[in-house]
Amino acid sequence: MRLSYEDESRVIEMAWEDRTPFEAIKLQFGLNEAMVVSVMRSHLKPQSFKSWRKRVSGRSTKHLKLRNPEVSRAYCPTQYKHK
Repeated sequence: MRLSYEDESRVIEMAWEDRTPFEAIKLQFGLNEAMVVSVMRSHLKPQSFKSWRKRVSGRSTKHLKLRNPEVSRAYCPTQYKHK
């Protein structure tokens, strides 16, 4: 699947966000977790990719089935505050 530059950028941004589950990326862009990993691997420096992968592996907020039901949003309330 080919993504536009803007879509690739948004997928990377969503993948970096701790509270955005892989399922949200799949719903919006049609990319499963393995495809997101592939996008991240091809667009990040090797050490950045390793750091990201280590951080998100097994993280409950990145997978809806593991997520606490009390977490009902994909981002922190302070993430998009206007400056």
